[in-house]
Amino acid sequence: MPTLTISLSDEEMRRLENLSEREGLTVEQVVRLCVRDLIAQPDEFFRIAATRVLKKNAELYRRLS
Repeated sequence: MPTLTISLSDEEMRRLENLSEREGLTVEQVVRLCVRDLIAQPDEFFRIAATRVLKKNAELYRRLS
């Protein structure tokens, strides 16, 4: 498994440690989960298409709700 080294400010590291402690996870687990969430997001093409469809059908969605 590849290893990545990053630099964080003291404040960023403190906040990351606080978050990991609150969630009962290691710092590494929190960072891994954040990276997975970020790279799992749909790409820009999908976002544009989804936004266009939602705007196009907004009136229909309003009437159905």
